[in-house]
Amino acid sequence: MKPRHKKFALIISSVIGLSVAALFVLNAFQSNLVFFHSPSDVFDGKAPSDRTFRLGGMVEKGSVKKSKNSLRVDFIVTDFKKQIPVVYEGILPDLFREGQGVIAQGRLESNNIFRADEVLAKHDENYMPPEVAEILKDGKEATTKSD
Repeated sequence: MKPRHKKFALIISSVIGLSVAALFVLNAFQSNLVFFHSPSDVFDGKAPSDRTFRLGGMVEKGSVKKSKNSLRVDFIVTDFKKQIPVVYEGILPDLFREGQGVIAQGRLESNNIFRADEVLAKHDENYMPPEVAEILKDGKEATTKSD
């Protein structure tokens, strides 16, 4: 093989190797993406039924029920249009309480109960993910108009 052909073969094999590595990285990113959905999105069928996603909204007042014998907590997440019951087993964040914003990560079960693996409570009134703020604002406006 001529030196020119060796150099060309090296370049081609390097490009192929980098392409394969890039495909593996992109595939890993795609499989680890977790999308945010509101309770209304879940009822409209926009949320995936076969993978993990984030459910965001407000913890409905009067809905938190803690088990006395375990770390299980049942509560309802609402966007002021629809409500989704959530089951979580674990220690809740200190800022978790009724009437506050929450994002729960987990899966939707066949009986439309969201089983959370992780619960995040919003830490400040001044910050909220833009998607959550917009959905809650729309829900409050719809509730106000119906009253």
